[in-house]
Amino acid sequence: MVERYELAPGYSMSRLLKGGWHLAGGHGDVDRKQAIDDMAAFVEAGITSFDCADHYTGVEELIGDFRAAYPQLGRRIEIHTKFVPDYDRLTSCDRTYVESIIDRSLTRLRTDCLDLVQFHWWNYAVPGYVEAMGVLDDLRRAGKIRLLGLTNFNTATTAEIVAAGVPVAATQVQYSVLDSRPERGLVELCRAHGIGLLCYGALAGGFLSEAWLDKPEPQEPLANRSLTKYKLIIEDFGGWALFQQLLVTLQQIGQRHGTGIGQVATRYVLDRPGVAGAIIGATSTKHLAANLRVDTLRLDTVDRTALDAVLAQRQGPPGDCYDIERDKTGRHGRIMRYNLNDGRH
Repeated sequence: MVERYELAPGYSMSRLLKGGWHLAGGHGDVDRKQAIDDMAAFVEAGITSFDCADHYTGVEELIGDFRAAYPQLGRRIEIHTKFVPDYDRLTSCDRTYVESIIDRSLTRLRTDCLDLVQFHWWNYAVPGYVEAMGVLDDLRRAGKIRLLGLTNFNTATTAEIVAAGVPVAATQVQYSVLDSRPERGLVELCRAHGIGLLCYGALAGGFLSEAWLDKPEPQEPLANRSLTKYKLIIEDFGGWALFQQLLVTLQQIGQRHGTGIGQVATRYVLDRPGVAGAIIGATSTKHLAANLRVDTLRLDTVDRTALDAVLAQRQGPPGDCYDIERDKTGRHGRIMRYNLNDGRH
């Protein structure tokens, strides 16, 4: 059994979630049949919650095809998708546009109601995000959406949406042993309003593993989009030398418990206050058995003291959640893809 979390009354999810971004391109070729069969293995292992998005190319369709190929297992899953209006559509993100994207997700996922829709807005300087969230709430009342969430909103804008009276069940943010930005106000706000944190980046795209222990600092170009993204986070964290010190500490803790670096890093996130679940990016079942060991792993005072000694030296990332990524001219913003719902991009 994988740990479960009640995100809302009557809605239970697995605390380990199967991420879908790695199946959207930029991480190697995807064998559709194998990807669908792999989904079945995850569900059978108890990881029943899947994370995807409207702009993850082809992923909603893959999950819909899984539901058709494995109808019994398909009835057991919780699907968390996203509504991410294109950057170029923010000024014209009207009711028709919002509903068209939601209806498309319903069709792709082969369902009458989306379990959780997580909303993202690229640029706070463009007004309309509260209104767009209101349209999503109308669609919730109409029965097209069960629960509403946010993704990559900072503390102030999360508070603004909550104050508008929109019921927010969850918020998805980057939160890991490398990235503590949610602790700068968002965690406290979410706990006060019963909003669960769904965390991505727990494994830093694979950097938090034995594969990078005692290795020289990689240089660009890196092998895939995840490594490109999280290498920047490592630089903000304090650089490659401090990162290596962190890996050594995670390995030592893992050895004490008969497990590995990635499992300790994931358990660290799951143990943070307010965290509902951690999203594990996976293109196959290669690490499934190892990920399941997170369930039985429990960190003790000795473990946390050792980790705290390393984390006390970190320098960043700076600011609130996703603030540095919103700067289109900055190191983080330049690697983003902003208009993936537009078929021309």
